[in-house]
Amino acid sequence: MAKVLVLRTAGVNCDEETAHAFKLAGGEVSIRHVGSLLRGEDALENFDILAIPGGFSYGDDLGAGTVLANQLRTRLADDLHAFVDEGKLVIGICNGFQVLVRLGILPGWEGDKAASLIENVSGKFEDRWIHLRVETDQCAFLDCSGEHSEPCARYLRAPVAHREGRFVLRDPDMVDRLRENGQIALTYRVSAGEDDQEPGAAEGAYPANPNGSVLDIAGICNEKGNVLGLMPHPERFVHRLQAPSWTRNPPDASESTLESLSRAGDGFSIFSGAIGFVNDRADKIR
Repeated sequence: MAKVLVLRTAGVNCDEETAHAFKLAGGEVSIRHVGSLLRGEDALENFDILAIPGGFSYGDDLGAGTVLANQLRTRLADDLHAFVDEGKLVIGICNGFQVLVRLGILPGWEGDKAASLIENVSGKFEDRWIHLRVETDQCAFLDCSGEHSEPCARYLRAPVAHREGRFVLRDPDMVDRLRENGQIALTYRVSAGEDDQEPGAAEGAYPANPNGSVLDIAGICNEKGNVLGLMPHPERFVHRLQAPSWTRNPPDASESTLESLSRAGDGFSIFSGAIGFVNDRADKIR
């Protein structure tokens, strides 16, 4: 069974939801305070997946994710890089994405801090449901082709809740590197409306793109595809009932109301994809 570490510290407020999502997907989940790693009571090497959840770690007093990123950089850098180099999985959601970017683990280019997540163009906290499109097939969290994986959708919905989510690069030319490496994992899209046609590109338009990220980027992965960072919160949509519009979506003709309501939400595929990847990897080793 895939072992998942959900990292917690002061101000993090999505650890329970993230743990629940991984448990639903079949993971063996442990929620641990970062202090347990710093004191050597727990070790990263004992886990298959590291999740850095959303919230406001240390109140974001020195900037979003700054203090937690500094703790990991100064005390656990070797362990963290060994974890990633071994091909184990890391996901950073919202504040966790900000931490991974500050560490240079994302985009993961020679350890440089090549990107930043800065204040939303609107200048305020954005809290709404948005549409996403999966843009890569080389990220373990988004590739559901394995034997142990559930089917994946190309289009997803999820809520966002952040003030500093605008993804920018240190050098505009680095956008080409992201594209060529297949590292753009998720982009913001406009609503499909009442028909079933594919949602179009947000093209930077607010509120479909809630923060003004370059190329409508909502999430990126590293070159190996085993590290994913995203601003939206998939852990808040793992049950269909969590969607604000669930009462307006009648059951399919082939299922009962109970079956319809028990269906997973869009975000579940990200967690099941990760667990499926780890289980497939374990099968190959045996």
